[in-house]
Amino acid sequence: MRPSKRAPDELRPVRIERGVSRHAEGSCLVRFGDTEVLCMASLEDKVPGWLRGAGRGWVTAEYGMLPRATGERMRREAASGRQGGRTLEIQRLIGRSLRAVTDLVKLGERQITVDCDVLQADGGTRTAAITGGWVALHECVRWMQARDMVQESPLVDHVAAVSCGIYAGTPVLDLDYPEDSEAGTDANFVITGSGNLVEVQASAEGAPFSEDELLRLLTLARGGVSRLVDLQKMAIA
Repeated sequence: MRPSKRAPDELRPVRIERGVSRHAEGSCLVRFGDTEVLCMASLEDKVPGWLRGAGRGWVTAEYGMLPRATGERMRREAASGRQGGRTLEIQRLIGRSLRAVTDLVKLGERQITVDCDVLQADGGTRTAAITGGWVALHECVRWMQARDMVQESPLVDHVAAVSCGIYAGTPVLDLDYPEDSEAGTDANFVITGSGNLVEVQASAEGAPFSEDELLRLLTLARGGVSRLVDLQKMAIA
């Protein structure tokens, strides 16, 4: 029995609320159970210097956790003068995931930065950030279309992400913190709306896992992402 009493293939309650920022071109508050992430997309009419004159744009992301997003206060990374390795790894993952479903040529020489701030953490913050980040990015593109800045949406597909793991010997979907902290195998899957894989992160915390177990986790993830994409479609409708 999972600590949350959920079935092995059951997501936590997921809520996606768009348009939560008055200033950002696109915004979304996403909740996976007790994990809450605020995603805001900001448009700049320029690209990084290394892309200047290339005729295409860029989508990037930044990620951070509020000091009391967890049970004990964490020191702000700005106070230490540098970002931690985990933060850098997660924000690069978010950026790669969003770029995978964006036609950067159609975006033009513009940059969209998606800021993902964790308000409350209970496992799965990176997967929630990717899922909500896509909605914020979509809203930014919609803002651009309303002002005739782009004729056709540069978004070519949905993208969402979910965690899976082997908890107490059973493959389960969407780990919360009690499961994540005790899982024998922990994995994150980033999958497009059409079912293609963007990224798979999987590691054994104890005994190595088999290929069959990995495929069972992938099956769970596909089902979970399919439901998340449905929720994205409802949010932007």
